[in-house]
Amino acid sequence: MNLSWQAVVEKTVTGLGYDLVGCERSAGGLLRVFIDKPLVNGQEPEQPVNVEDCERVTRQLQYVLEVENCDYERLEISTPGMDRPLNKAADYARFRGQEVEITLREAFQGRKKYRGVLEAGEGVAPDALVDSTAWRLIFTDGKVEQALDFTLDELRSAKLVPAITFKGRTSKAGGQNGAGKSPADEKNTGLAPQASKAPKASKKKSNAKSRQTDDKVDGGLDQ
Repeated sequence: MNLSWQAVVEKTVTGLGYDLVGCERSAGGLLRVFIDKPLVNGQEPEQPVNVEDCERVTRQLQYVLEVENCDYERLEISTPGMDRPLNKAADYARFRGQEVEITLREAFQGRKKYRGVLEAGEGVAPDALVDSTAWRLIFTDGKVEQALDFTLDELRSAKLVPAITFKGRTSKAGGQNGAGKSPADEKNTGLAPQASKAPKASKKKSNAKSRQTDDKVDGGLDQ
């Protein structure tokens, strides 16, 4: 029995040593895959995903998708960009201490969107962060610092807020000394070499408490 296209993508990307941030299919047969490099000994990698990484994943995925008989017209491999989405618990653990924007499924105190610093939920042990579903957002409302406790199933979406330096340059949140910048940001150009597709052969209520205190490689052409 053949694997689903999602399983094929995840197995291939992680097998090559990359982190699968997300994947999607759109009308017209476009299969878009977002990849990143995993942490190295608990630290952000010195070099971000580059063109060679995208091309490597493209070649392998083209081969595996053909073998697994997964239907698609175009394959595009991209980095997640400066506003990287947080899709799984491990993403929250990785970017703890960074500024993020979250959107709740249901409004709390009249709003759904909050922006602040991501912290671990109260009582969550450091060695349990990777699997934790309980998190906290520290934000300032007026002059008062507040903490919004939430669980992952209460969120509609979450993403990093790009960090702006005093020179006005943008760097990827979580990167060291700009190491997280994408190649497109460095060169001011897109990464889009193209290749023909190979022929087919329990829910906890949020609690706000006051306290004082895009790089890509296109791996196919429209048929």
